[in-house]
Amino acid sequence: MANILVTDDNEAIRNALKDFLEKDQHQIALAESGEKAVELLQDNIFDVAIVDLIMEEIDGMAVLKAIKDISPETEVIMITGHGTISIAIQAMRSGAYDFITKPPNFDELKLLIDRALEKREITIGMKVLQTHARERQKFSSLIGSTPAIYKVFALIEKVCRFDTTVLITGETGTGKDLVARTIHANSPRCNNPFVSINCSSTPESLQESEFFGHIKGAFTDANENKKGLFESAHKGTIFLDEIGDASLATQLKLLRFLEDGEIRRVGENTSIHIDVRLITATNKNLLKAIEEKEFREDLYYRIHVVEINIPPLRERKDDIPLLAEHFLRTYSGRLGKKINNISQQALALLMQYDWPGNVRELQSVIRHTVAFTDKDTIVPESFPDEILNIDNKKQSDEKKQMSLQEIEKAYMIQMLENFSWNYSQASKIMGISRATIYRKIKEFGLSPKDDDSDSSMIL
Repeated sequence: MANILVTDDNEAIRNALKDFLEKDQHQIALAESGEKAVELLQDNIFDVAIVDLIMEEIDGMAVLKAIKDISPETEVIMITGHGTISIAIQAMRSGAYDFITKPPNFDELKLLIDRALEKREITIGMKVLQTHARERQKFSSLIGSTPAIYKVFALIEKVCRFDTTVLITGETGTGKDLVARTIHANSPRCNNPFVSINCSSTPESLQESEFFGHIKGAFTDANENKKGLFESAHKGTIFLDEIGDASLATQLKLLRFLEDGEIRRVGENTSIHIDVRLITATNKNLLKAIEEKEFREDLYYRIHVVEINIPPLRERKDDIPLLAEHFLRTYSGRLGKKINNISQQALALLMQYDWPGNVRELQSVIRHTVAFTDKDTIVPESFPDEILNIDNKKQSDEKKQMSLQEIEKAYMIQMLENFSWNYSQASKIMGISRATIYRKIKEFGLSPKDDDSDSSMIL
């Protein structure tokens, strides 16, 4: 069923078209003039418009232009008399889909409408794919297609545009640094510095000096003035990783900075105003740290304006094939190897493992595997012992394991989605023939809109 606009100053033709099209369950809007058609276009989106070419005041060419300006995806079929076919052809050059002559042949019209609707669907589909391609480029360092990771993408999209503080939470190895860099790269500050500090690797005694700088003579070995990392990030973004490990003295200075935008170098009495966006991250429970007097409550509420929680890899296992393929391509290129595929048995092992080290651990495993395998396909024997011995560990049976057939189906869907259901490209990556793909699609009952897939596109 489609939403169709019929514009003709001949009442008999309008009504005849309406009666015919409603038999196919289409929803019809009638316009007796070009002016009325333009009015209807302001409040409605039409899939197809059938427009009389010759009308008084506002003619069909003007209506065509109005339609393409307001709703470019609407397909327009012109109605013309025999003497105006040359003008109808001109209309097609201006964006009309096709034309029919008067009196209209309804069978011909039905065929044209069906084809126009197909073209519109393809056009919209291409725009969606182009949008996804832009999104993939925007978040090119972040890989995933599960609902859990899409929530992260949606939050990143929202906070990129504003200077609000952001707290990124998640287990070690989930990619908190990548999220912070992605926010900066897509923000108005993207052309200015991004400075990253890991609080846990900076001794408490040096944190104030490293973060805010010091003047000569402020303490032993302070032989010259030193600019702090906050000053180095002026006009840009500063990322404090593992904020839960910042000393209480550093926390107090951070609070003052967030309140008035000023810092004070160690040993100096005057303040310096700096323009920096603050993003923080932690793998700790800061509320528990507040209870234990290890973290300032007032600072927590200043950095916790927006929280982005990155789920652990064990909670988004459908992203494992994408991540594994990405790391395989990356390290095959860097190490000069020609390893193109991961066998389904090897992928099954990756899907069974719980990845306590999250994405970082998966990255390390694939890098190790690429470095030490001599085959062109990753097989189970290529993996390090902790992956090979997973069956002996069994994770206390607390989670239902996917069957090999379920994993194979999920992998098949993921690869087909990656290449927009282009069987030739997918078969090359998976290392199987097109005939095998056809057989598996039939066996699993798959289609491009398969609901069993918990994914869509890579971002």
